[in-house]
Amino acid sequence: MSGTNTVAIVTGSSRGAGRGIAKALGSHGCKVYVTGRSQQAGDHPLPGTIYETAEAVTAAGGHGIAVRCDHADDAQVEALFERVNSEQGRLDILVNNAAAIHDELTGPGMFWEKPRKLGDLINVGVRSSYVASWLAAPLMVAQDKGLIVFTSASGAAHYSLGPAYGAHKAGMDKMAFDMAVDFREAGTHVAALSIWMGALATDRLLAIIAADPDKYGYLQDQIETPEFTGHVIWALWNDPQLLELSGQTLIGAEMAVKYGITDEGGRQPPSYRDSHKVAPHQHYPLVIR
Repeated sequence: MSGTNTVAIVTGSSRGAGRGIAKALGSHGCKVYVTGRSQQAGDHPLPGTIYETAEAVTAAGGHGIAVRCDHADDAQVEALFERVNSEQGRLDILVNNAAAIHDELTGPGMFWEKPRKLGDLINVGVRSSYVASWLAAPLMVAQDKGLIVFTSASGAAHYSLGPAYGAHKAGMDKMAFDMAVDFREAGTHVAALSIWMGALATDRLLAIIAADPDKYGYLQDQIETPEFTGHVIWALWNDPQLLELSGQTLIGAEMAVKYGITDEGGRQPPSYRDSHKVAPHQHYPLVIR
């Protein structure tokens, strides 16, 4: 299905997973608003800008629109959603991907021995995703259709890189579940999902692997391209049973098998159930208001 009339926002898409997801949605013809802070080379130690990603979206067959947005600043986020509504009159897909990742996250030491700034993931990560979803929800409810996606990983269910990272991933999964409850009770055709992405072939991870191949080299056999999750999101958006999945935390690799999606070179990335022997938490149906 062509996504010519599909409008998406992918937060934190200057580089990494966000860039890949935006580009993949562009390949399906979507109009994608690309957000982030990097506007020119040197704004971040890693390569990538919002303009480069927007150009990649357009080159892939969609329409990329770069919007400089600091997701720690509510006023800037509000302006983003007002712009999208003014220019498009709709919002179909929101991908909450923005996260404050610092290099020290993967360094040695206990959480109290690392910089306090690693806790920024609670702000630009958990809170920023809540704010973006809060702003997206009225637009989607009004049109009675929409999909809110949280990018997550298995660190939600086991120790990985410390408590700030774990709280971020677990927060993504729980917000998807709770937002789905509200959407369902409101009788809307809006879905909220969290997707566990695998190890991604981003500039950051590739540099980490190269710096310590003895420790991280095994990831080469499990790696996913940043675009992979974007293709999964597109398949979900077009799934007639999407609402039945709402509220769930899905393993991207497993959904790819369901939808017949392969990664670059025809690879089928492994599921966390096989590679890590872990699976998403199952939430209870009890609702207290």
